[in-house]
Amino acid sequence: MTCRMPPTPPHNFSWVEPGLLAGMAMPRLPAHYEYLYQNGIRHLITLTEHKPPYHDTCPGITLHRIRIVDFCPPSLDQIKSFLKIVEDANAKKEGVAVHCMHGFGRTGTMLACYLVKTRKITGVDAINEIRKIRRGSIETTEQEKSIIQFHHHIK
Repeated sequence: MTCRMPPTPPHNFSWVEPGLLAGMAMPRLPAHYEYLYQNGIRHLITLTEHKPPYHDTCPGITLHRIRIVDFCPPSLDQIKSFLKIVEDANAKKEGVAVHCMHGFGRTGTMLACYLVKTRKITGVDAINEIRKIRRGSIETTEQEKSIIQFHHHIK
């Protein structure tokens, strides 16, 4: 008999697009992956330099890696890679979760870019929206600028 922990949401977990896209801190326990899986998440995008612990405990979740140095903004190509993963997964009705270390800077930046693209809003509006949903998100002016520049790029 296996002794499994009840599914537990990872720290700072919240949906930005219910059932489709969530942000969170790095998952640290097998119970976190269990929670993600039970909530329809089939793709986990890691924005940290290292893979999250126990990422191989849930084979139903595919790990995608986009390495961004802490407190740095993503490149345009990294934003596009992120959006492509989310788009492809959502087209198959599969949920995606994205995380960095604590789920604020890099995660918030990517989530805001997602809103710029899907809701066709400005970078500033997207930043405000993500900060409403996820307090403390987007930590540096460089991260803010990357969202605003992304908006200008796709306009």
